Amino acid sequence: MTTVGEVMSRDLLTVEQETTLVEAAAAMTARRVGAVLIVSSGRLTGILTERDVLRAVASGDIGGHVSAWMTRGPETVDADESTQQAGVVMIHGGFRHLPVLDGGAPCGIVSIRDLMRVVLDDVSPRGV
Repeated sequence: MTTVGEVMSRDLLTVEQETTLVEAAAAMTARRVGAVLIVSSGRLTGILTERDVLRAVASGDIGGHVSAWMTRGPETVDADESTQQAGVVMIHGGFRHLPVLDGGAPCGIVSIRDLMRVVLDDVSPRGV
């Protein structure tokens, strides 16, 4: 059984709720990630994803703070849970990024791409 801790990204991008949406989006772009964790006093309070940024842009409200667009109290998994469990949570929840906790504190993030790597092994696309 492969665990979430074996495949998750540990190099977390985190911001606070008062961070502007533009600052968060710029940080996501610079780091080439699709989600940022919102942390307050070492605890996860939310997640902001590419979809959230897109919703803000579509509404014309890009001058606000992360707190207006983030998902509060997001679903999470523990690092010792199976990748299958993480996949089930993501599929049923309809999202592509899942914060990983260790003792209640964020320690990683797992993406649907991370989980697909477990399933597909490392094969060449289209036999090349």
